[in-house]
Parts: sequence; structure tokens; C-alpha cells
Amino acid sequence: MTITEPRADARALSPALVLAGLLLVAGNLRAGITTVGPVLDELRRDLGLSSLTASALISLPLIAFAVVSPFAPALARRTGIERALGGGLVVLAAGLVVRSLPGLPLLWLGTALLGVAVAVLNVVLPALVKRDFPGRIGQVTGAYSVVQSVFAATAAGVAVPVAGLTAAGWRLPLGMWAGLALIALAVLAPQLRRRTVAPEPARIRRHRPRRSGQDRSPAAPAPAAGRSPWRTALGWQVTAFMALQSIGYYILITWLPSIEKAAGIDATAAGVHQLLLNGFGIAGSIGCSTLIARLRDQRPLGVLTPVLYGIAVTGILTAPQYSAVWSSLAGVAGGFGIVLALSFFGLRTGHHTQAAALSGMAQAVGYVVAAAGPIAAGALHDATGSWAPALLTVVGLDAVLIVFGYLAGRSRTIG
Repeated sequence: MTITEPRADARALSPALVLAGLLLVAGNLRAGITTVGPVLDELRRDLGLSSLTASALISLPLIAFAVVSPFAPALARRTGIERALGGGLVVLAAGLVVRSLPGLPLLWLGTALLGVAVAVLNVVLPALVKRDFPGRIGQVTGAYSVVQSVFAATAAGVAVPVAGLTAAGWRLPLGMWAGLALIALAVLAPQLRRRTVAPEPARIRRHRPRRSGQDRSPAAPAPAAGRSPWRTALGWQVTAFMALQSIGYYILITWLPSIEKAAGIDATAAGVHQLLLNGFGIAGSIGCSTLIARLRDQRPLGVLTPVLYGIAVTGILTAPQYSAVWSSLAGVAGGFGIVLALSFFGLRTGHHTQAAALSGMAQAVGYVVAAAGPIAAGALHDATGSWAPALLTVVGLDAVLIVFGYLAGRSRTIG
């Protein structure tokens, strides 16, 4: 049995069931977050929140991602990948219900629980892909990115209609996605008996290595997980790619309607362009996952992603009348970027425990940058009265991203 295969007790599970559980977990990663924006005005009026307080509420999950992500790999090592995912789903369901209950403190508490839970799921899921689908990392990562995007878009799209169905108003769409978390937990339940994690290095050293011709028994210890990505150049290259690709995406997701309004584009057209940005993001995710399997390494994709971003942002700045084209191109770049970044966690590591460590590192840094990016772009606009400085900054960051995309895309792993 190779180090990336599940143990013998895992083989009894249907690969289709494992994949279904993985995809349902992915469906929970953004649905609870994207449902807030469409009902935010109603929420603010009901609770009397200022714009600043509402912005802090929306940013709280991203802050939780940054704070919790470095600790999620240790949780997975201690409890096992499956139980970490199961626990994350339980906390997520609880957080979604709590934030929908009356009382402002419960809104903040539930949102914080949601952020902690999604941070754990974000970090541990790539490790599950690395362990159970080592030969199809790009394809499976692409599939769960598409599912994540579809549920995120659905949650945003149905929030307002659902809020109008009952007297509960905005509380219903904020709490109803707890049902999806419980469905994912039910599908994942058969896997919760497993605890397939690598032993600590001290335990591994107490076992004598087997000769190359010997068969491994099901109880054989897994090899050591290897070096910490925090101490490697490759780990920081992957982290830089994750962070820089996220900053452009979150700036556009947050400010594109305002940028287009300043350029004279009406609100209806801007809404359509936002839809194109999300829709073509799904297409980009599918395209990237297909190409990963066909390329010898990921350097072409690592360079192509920031080039597409740079062209799109430059187009928005210089020819906003064609924003439908630029939004679509930015969506493709965003889909490419997130699938490639998530795939790097498995492709650049030798073991699923190391993949979890790299995932925790890259997402901790990445979400700090993601949270800071829209705030910095807004501050630049307020200081200058123009969106041009912020857009030019994104183009400059895309130029830097080309370098890190090339370096992270090389076919090598952390030792």
C-alpha cells in the first residue's frame, strides 16, 4: 500500500460515496457566507447596524479563516481527517442556526462559529483529496471548486426570495443552510469510523523500515510527513500564489459594481457583469482541472492565470464600455487561480499530512491578504477619488504573480 492510499479499512467504502461526501462538504464552504450580502440592507435596518459594523460582520469569517487555518492541520493529525471534517460540519450547522436566532450577540457568535468551521473544512479538504485521490488531484479539486461555486451562487440568488416567504425575514436564509451541513454530515458518517492520519515522527522512528520487497500489512505505519512547508521556499511560493491570486478576485467581487458605476455603467448592466464574473469562474474551474491532468507541470497555468487577470483589469480601467468581456475574462482567471492554488496543496507535497500543513499555511496568509485587499482598494479610492490607483495596483500585483505562478508550477514537492 502506498503512502497516499487509504488503509485497508478505508477500501471497503465505495469511492463514489467518498467523493459524494467530499463534494457535499465543498458545497458548504461558501453558501453560508454568500447568503449575507443580498439581505444585508434588511439585516442592518432590523438591527440598526452602521455601515462600518456591517462591514466588520462580513469580514469576520475571513478573519477567522486567517486565525484558525494554521491550527487546523494539528486538529486533523489529532482526530483524523474524517473526524475533523465531521466536527467542522457540526460546528458549521450550529453557527448557522445560532446566527439566525434573535439577539445581536448571537449573530456575532454564530458568524464566528461559521468562520471557524469553514476554516477547518477549507484546510482539511485538500488533504482528503491528496490521500484518497492522489492520481486525480486536479480533477477532483476542480470538481469541488465547481460545486462550491454553484452552491455559493445559489445561496446568494435565493436569499432575497426566501427572506420574503415568512415573517422570519432575513433570518431564514441565514439559518437554512444548516440543513446542507447536516446532509453532508450524514453522507460522511460512514467514514467517521476511520482515523487515517500519519503517526508523529517520533512514533515512526520506533519502527524498523521494511525492505523494498516486503508487503505492507494494513496496520503498517505511514511514512513521515516530511518538512514543514513554513521552512521551505516552495511552501512560500505556493503561499504567495494563493495570496496574490485571491487579492485580485476579492477586490473585483467587492468593488466591481462601484467601479463600473463610476465609469457610467448602469446598475442593471453591472449586476449582469457580476453574474458573468461568477458564471465564468465556474467555467474557469472546469477548464483548469481539465488542463492540469494534461500538462507535464503547472507552469503554463501559473503564468496564464495572472496574464488573464492583468488583461481583464487593464480592460476595466481603459475600456469600461466592454466590461462584459472583461468580467467574463476575470471570471475565467479567478476559476483558474483558485483551482490551481488548491491543487498545489496536494501536488507540491508528498503526504496528506504535509498537504494539510501547506493548506493551513497558504490559506492563513492568503485570507489575511484577501481580507486586506478590498479594504486597501477602498481606502485608495477614498484618498484619490478614483479607482485607477487601485486597479493599477492589481495589475502590478499580477506581474508579481506571474513569477510565483511559474515557480509554484514547477513539478517538484516539498522534501
